[in-house]
Amino acid sequence: MKRTLLLMRHAKADVGHGEEDFDRPLNDRGHLQAANVGRLLAERGYAPDHVICSGSRRTRQTLKGVLHELGLAGTPEVDYSDEVYSAGPDQLLETINRLDTSAETVLVVGHNPTIAQLAAGFLGDDTLTRYAPATVAVVELEVDWLYAAPGTGTGEILN
Repeated sequence: MKRTLLLMRHAKADVGHGEEDFDRPLNDRGHLQAANVGRLLAERGYAPDHVICSGSRRTRQTLKGVLHELGLAGTPEVDYSDEVYSAGPDQLLETINRLDTSAETVLVVGHNPTIAQLAAGFLGDDTLTRYAPATVAVVELEVDWLYAAPGTGTGEILN
């Protein structure tokens, strides 16, 4: 059984002038980045059948751009979670561990430092220094989601 975990940091957001951090939108560059990631995932043959997405505005907008380019708008099951916004790597991994076994390719759209730290656990510490906005790590797992943990997969940074 093969599982694919896509760990994505949201695309570039506005600095935030008077808005709460949770409500910051993507800027123009961020919208382009999200579309580029969608095209990159399509070129590589990655089509998520399940998504875990922070409830923040910028992560929702990032996901919308990615799914649009993948031709999957409205297709995969999406769990929007305000808890992902503030989760640490251990809490996010627990969420992944609870995924249904029917999910084969899961996209997680979240925030740094959590996304980078979780990716580094799977791919190695040098991953932390390469996790700019709209970065995606692909982790190939040979275990069910329940057993996904650092050391149970291999992968790479796509962009």
